[in-house]
Amino acid sequence: MTNRLLKLAFGLTLALGVTQVQAETRITYKSAKSSSSYYQMGVQIAEAMKAASNGDIIVTVEESQGSVQNVMEARARGADYVFTTPPVLVSLAQGGKAMFKDKGDPKFDEIRALFPIPSLTMHFVMSEASGASDLAGLEGKTILLGKGSFGATEGEKYLKLFGLEGKVTIADVELSNAVAALKNGQIDGFVTAGSWPAPNVIEAAASTPVNVISLTDDQISETKRARLVIPAGTYAGQTADITTTSLPVAAFTTTQMDEDTAYALTKTFWEQKAKMGEDAPWWNGVDQALMKNITGKIHPGAIRYYQEAGFELTDAQK
Repeated sequence: MTNRLLKLAFGLTLALGVTQVQAETRITYKSAKSSSSYYQMGVQIAEAMKAASNGDIIVTVEESQGSVQNVMEARARGADYVFTTPPVLVSLAQGGKAMFKDKGDPKFDEIRALFPIPSLTMHFVMSEASGASDLAGLEGKTILLGKGSFGATEGEKYLKLFGLEGKVTIADVELSNAVAALKNGQIDGFVTAGSWPAPNVIEAAASTPVNVISLTDDQISETKRARLVIPAGTYAGQTADITTTSLPVAAFTTTQMDEDTAYALTKTFWEQKAKMGEDAPWWNGVDQALMKNITGKIHPGAIRYYQEAGFELTDAQK
């Protein structure tokens, strides 16, 4: 009798252990450099997933050198891989174009979206003293673009696009010094891209009067970027909406992830978004309207949640 009881107890302990292992889902979330706001977003998502699932979903945030690397790694990663990237890069990878030329892989066709995250939003921040209130007003001014970032590349593109190349002095100052350089008059303005509200723009607006410039609808159309509106009052002294451009960003996985996991991740994200927004306002800019920026296919598990929640999806997303 004693031996049978011991065996039964051992069997129950083993069964409970197996159940516990099966219940816990581990995810690797690859985002951006640890110094970026997007890495911090990943940390917030990880905390939200753990709290909402009572520890059943454990997300480990992994540093990345950028969106292209994130997409490339989808070729070799497993079912636990979630990564962030602009949807346009997924399209380029699947078509073997641009930076993915001669690097095509059937694995790219298995990439599926989960949910949108804050867009990379262009900010043209000019000191009020510069008198610049539109893009044409940048002529003759000293502007900081930074180096190597999306904002720097995009800013340079806009100067060429709108006839400002050679008419603007580009400051040789690191973007991290933009606020101090603006405050002491070393520069007239700076260009930055990131989630909104952008921390460096908040700091700039709090320390010196600034104008965050709006683009016209025609200018936005010429950039071939998504239109985005930053509501009035987002930054100190901002009394009107700012109309600008953005590069949509989303969280992706692959078809290797099972439907239940994709469903749980997507459902938890949307249900915890408001709470995350209490600590980090950039989440408040994420809503159903951003779903239209996901141009490729969505994971079937995520689709299940969107259908339950009444989201409208396009045929291309299904």
